[in-house]
Amino acid sequence: MALQFPEIDPIIFSVGPLSVRWYGLMYLIGFAFAMWWANKEADKPNSGWTREQVSDLLFYGMLGVILGGRIGYVLFYNFSSFLSDPLMLFKVWEGGMSFHGGALGVITAIFIFAWRTNKSPLAVGDFVVPMVPVGLLAGRIGNFINGELWGRQTDVPWAVIFPSGGNVPRHPSQLYEAFFEGLVLFLILVWYRKQPRPAGSIAGLFLLGYGVFRFAIEYFRQPDAHIGLHAGIISQGQILSLPMIIGGLGLMIWAHRREAVKAA
Repeated sequence: MALQFPEIDPIIFSVGPLSVRWYGLMYLIGFAFAMWWANKEADKPNSGWTREQVSDLLFYGMLGVILGGRIGYVLFYNFSSFLSDPLMLFKVWEGGMSFHGGALGVITAIFIFAWRTNKSPLAVGDFVVPMVPVGLLAGRIGNFINGELWGRQTDVPWAVIFPSGGNVPRHPSQLYEAFFEGLVLFLILVWYRKQPRPAGSIAGLFLLGYGVFRFAIEYFRQPDAHIGLHAGIISQGQILSLPMIIGGLGLMIWAHRREAVKAA
């Protein structure tokens, strides 16, 4: 009773040797949303931001995503291959990006930007994180269109048979991640930031929310074949999500306690 994966050409159209791919379009959608959202927030009275600063921040952020995502994938998921062939780090055409690595890259970019503009890293983090879930949503839809990063075998009515996943029904875990790590997390952040919050608490909520959702969905996602499950029970993605959960919760608690001390 499983659903057959639709035949979707990963290439939307080609002009000569150049091809426009769905996955690339998803990245473009995420970046376009981030630019629109950031400029909208900067244009608010007394925002403390200018459109020029937004442009610089997005540039730093994109570098952080690309460099951190690639380096994180190589170190977190293919370290043994990297040791035998260090040049694989630069073979981006072979694919491979890690969200956790990209997150570290963006955090680094936030600190560099904050230092160069004399802004608080916590305030910059709070400004950035509402833009991220929409990019995650678009990226996971891109994974689904590519028929990659599918889930574990299942017999649920909405199971999908992916061409690259063998002739077995699987969880469409890419769509689970798009919904929870993308749409739901975005709505939570938008709701939370409607009221004034302590600096750093919004960024902390993002780390906590993403970590919890990713940790849970990993139970439905097929572990990487060359890594499998550590001790037979926990995936690499779950191990990498634990510091996000702990760090996000700790940052929120610290931010609220710091605000309470200021108010006392």
